[in-house]
Amino acid sequence: MHHYLLQFATVAVAHLLAVMSPGPDFAVVTKNSLSHSRKAGIYTALGIALGLSVHITYSLLGIGFIISRSIILFNIIKLVGAGYLIYIGYKAVQSKPVSVLTEKEHVSVSSGMKPLAAVKNGFLVNALNPKATLFFLALFTQVIDPTTPTVIKLGYGVEMMIATFVWFSIVAVLFSHGTLRAKIQRAQHWIDRTTGVVLIAIGLKVAFSHR
Repeated sequence: MHHYLLQFATVAVAHLLAVMSPGPDFAVVTKNSLSHSRKAGIYTALGIALGLSVHITYSLLGIGFIISRSIILFNIIKLVGAGYLIYIGYKAVQSKPVSVLTEKEHVSVSSGMKPLAAVKNGFLVNALNPKATLFFLALFTQVIDPTTPTVIKLGYGVEMMIATFVWFSIVAVLFSHGTLRAKIQRAQHWIDRTTGVVLIAIGLKVAFSHR
């Protein structure tokens, strides 16, 4: 039992550090929180957490090993993921100023992202992230002992999903705070465009990177 507790602590810390590092997940949560609403940001966080289930599932089934050995399969995942990041980045770059709208109209526009759309947004960004694929592959082959029972591995996965949701929910709450949003409202479209450029840059980096 002590062995599993130590292993759990190692997995939890490694995952938390990975989650807290800036990347496409962080960018899309802050974008949706600022551009839409706190609710949209939290639903995006839920989508990201659910996206982890994809990586956890194929890692438990051993498919992650196949992905790591298949250059073609990995490159397909990489290019699809990069394409999606570039797509949502392009949409963000097209953001228009909202200063001409009344406050009531602005709230209506900024809160327009439906929960399912936000969940889907977060899910696809995480599930199609090739760096996440490599992280979970390393985690389940190098950190987690192969002899660890599946039910315990599943417990690790559930903990990582919960930790991911909690962290990005905190990010969503912070970036959707009334005071912060009020201060940046006039520059909202520039922030959206900047975030879009960052997402496009990440997408291009992913597309042209080598494993």
